[in-house]
Amino acid sequence: MAIRLDWLLGVAWVAGTLPILLASLPFSRLNPIHQLLLGFAKRGKTLKSSSKKWTVPQRFFLHFYWFGVAWTSFLLVITWNYASKTAPLVPDPLDYSSAAAHLTGGGSRLFSWHKSHSGTAKHRYKVWVSVFLLLLMETHVLRRLYETIYVLNYSPSARMHILGYLTGLFFYAAAPLSLCHFCAFKALNFAVDEVVVELNAKTQQDPSFAAIGGDNTDWKGFVKPMLKLGWCQWTGAALFAWGWVHQLRCHKILGSLRRRDREQREEYAIPRGDWFELVSSPHYTAEMVANLGFAAAETQRWYLHKFEAYPRNRRAFLPFVY
Repeated sequence: MAIRLDWLLGVAWVAGTLPILLASLPFSRLNPIHQLLLGFAKRGKTLKSSSKKWTVPQRFFLHFYWFGVAWTSFLLVITWNYASKTAPLVPDPLDYSSAAAHLTGGGSRLFSWHKSHSGTAKHRYKVWVSVFLLLLMETHVLRRLYETIYVLNYSPSARMHILGYLTGLFFYAAAPLSLCHFCAFKALNFAVDEVVVELNAKTQQDPSFAAIGGDNTDWKGFVKPMLKLGWCQWTGAALFAWGWVHQLRCHKILGSLRRRDREQREEYAIPRGDWFELVSSPHYTAEMVANLGFAAAETQRWYLHKFEAYPRNRRAFLPFVY
């Protein structure tokens, strides 16, 4: 099932990026594709207010982030739970013995599943990298949800193409799943089995049930393994944070250009400050920095593990720097 999910996600991403690549090529025969994609990408001030066919209000951006928060949170919770209980970076015999004591009897099937799927050290490390990346994704969608509700004041007449809207929904469905695709089904199955075991223990009034629940939860076990991640992940996270902060600043600048009342929200003004002094769309620049920063770090790590002869002096993102 994991291989099939890899294939589906790969096909989806290629299908989404190939038209953009074709439209970017400097051939006159591809101009129709270029113009078509421009039409899909237009929104707000770049889309004529009279063109309402196949469009939706730009305030529907809120749907992206409600969905993104719900979906990313779900994947983060089940993956983090799976990682903390089945993928210790440093195995602790005490943790295994306490789990075994709890999962005997009605939970024996789950414990055997746990032992057979804990995987190699490389796999466990990869699971925790997924947790780390999902955590970054969660901070991104939460901030975007906050900005859409409290910071950005969309013009009532601003609209976007329906395909652009559907593309946004696809992105916030596929991006978090792509970060944990190799263990998503395992994490889900583990969570379901765990719930079944706990319900059975409650029903049978198993005295060992109290060993795992309540105040005995090892919260440090949810955080400590991430401190063992490599410099690539933490450098990528720092780059992500840099883009994250600047995108928030730029969105606050954009939001301050319009007042809440309807008449003022129809007006536009020249944005000033922060990266607006350098580029026209710094909020897009910041998003590229935030997203590509940790994506580049993960790609770099994959190459180094995959190929022993991979050049060690090759940087992940910025030549000679990072």
